Amino acid sequence: MIPAMRPVIVAGNWKMHTTPHDAGELAVTIARRTHEPDVVRVLCPPYVCLAPVRDALAADPAGQDVGVGAQNVHDHLAGAYTGEVSAPMLRGLATWVIVGHSERRRDAHETDEHINAKVRRALEEGLRVILCVGEQLDEREDGHAETVVDRQIRRDLEGVELSHQRAAEGTWLTVAYEPVWAIGTGRTARGDDAARMAGTIRAALGDLGLPGGGDLTPVLYGGSVTSASIDEFLAEPSIDGALVGGASLKPDEMAGIVARAALTARARREATPPG
Repeated sequence: MIPAMRPVIVAGNWKMHTTPHDAGELAVTIARRTHEPDVVRVLCPPYVCLAPVRDALAADPAGQDVGVGAQNVHDHLAGAYTGEVSAPMLRGLATWVIVGHSERRRDAHETDEHINAKVRRALEEGLRVILCVGEQLDEREDGHAETVVDRQIRRDLEGVELSHQRAAEGTWLTVAYEPVWAIGTGRTARGDDAARMAGTIRAALGDLGLPGGGDLTPVLYGGSVTSASIDEFLAEPSIDGALVGGASLKPDEMAGIVARAALTARARREATPPG
């Protein structure tokens, strides 16, 4: 049974695309094309586009329930860190933040220690965290996928407050399983692969003391998601949506993904006994 409190989420990661000139218009177009009250929608533009996207969504009725997220956050509150953005700087600009994306781990050499600090800082500022975990191709081929993801979850959340009170405040933590070998390569995981890894993620969360043993935590799939591939993942009861990359820049693609997510959300709600 899927806990009634677990939302279905579609988050779009725009990466290094759009400018302050066109980001707001794109955000509103997507909001209008994806107006589904049963789906939590989040758009994560580049830092320089956060304010234009926030303002454009707030000014349009279709966009007022769309969340705005940052793609990264620094692990210090302030300091001599040229080019970085801290959690307090995001206050008022975003309500969500992606932490530990595979491209950050790879290109910026972020360690689990750094990611753990980022999670802490984000939560201190009241940001909702989308924590990304996932294995490399060689790790999967060597049979270590579950071990890698289990280790990432435990290290990234070590010592993070996991109280019932924080859980009751809302979806403070969402985990995105993103197999690194399936991002931008044309390869995709299978639905049962993602479901098995979601089980690994929730088992680790339960061991860390997360309320509900991890069963209340949404787990998204993120690995070259498109409107054509999303069905296989949302058919799995343990997968609660998607972290969408390139397709999130295309209104038609987002419309298809969110429409499928809405069907999943409604079916799950109808299947959940009252109370």
